[in-house]
Amino acid sequence: MSNSPVTSATPRRDQIRREAARLFAARGFLGVGVDEIGKAVGISGPGLYRHFAGKDAMLADLLVGISERLLEEGRRRAGAADGPQAALDALIRGHVEFALDDADLITLHDRELLHLREEDRRRVRRLQRGYLELWVDAVRGAFPELATEPAEPVARAAVHAVFGLLNSTPHSIGVRPAHGDRAGLLPRAEMALLLHRLAQGAFAAAALARSV
Repeated sequence: MSNSPVTSATPRRDQIRREAARLFAARGFLGVGVDEIGKAVGISGPGLYRHFAGKDAMLADLLVGISERLLEEGRRRAGAADGPQAALDALIRGHVEFALDDADLITLHDRELLHLREEDRRRVRRLQRGYLELWVDAVRGAFPELATEPAEPVARAAVHAVFGLLNSTPHSIGVRPAHGDRAGLLPRAEMALLLHRLAQGAFAAAALARSV
């Protein structure tokens, strides 16, 4: 999901998703009305109900959808890679892209997960566990020092730490917008490279800690 401005070429349901994510992230799920989302995409509030049953359904669609996408894309990337190191590298690249391109969805997950129905919240957690295990397996395959049973908690802790790093960086540091030159912000390509190297370094450090 991209959070770029709405264009007429974007299907209406995707426009609603995009604007709902932007507004929920900026003002909170409870602080945004259906009419405001409708106005953002150029239709009446009631017209949204032809696409979603309501705000709850929009939030579930966003949070369940991104969890599904991360897991499916992660499996695809890891499965297509040539060897354990390449699989881990592909997972890092995929999550860096997500962190830089979908900051609104990261904010939504951090702040608004409690507003999901219990069934949807359990589904998100189940998908997230699958994504986590995919990474843990990749890390243990890439670093023999972390492949032993006693080292499994270290590999798991390292994955959680890298997720925290990647998911927090767009908010704490920022990325220079495509147009404009805001001082102190890195261009996207430079930020992506930095995040990738930091993630690789974190896993290498975890492996080194097990070998000494």
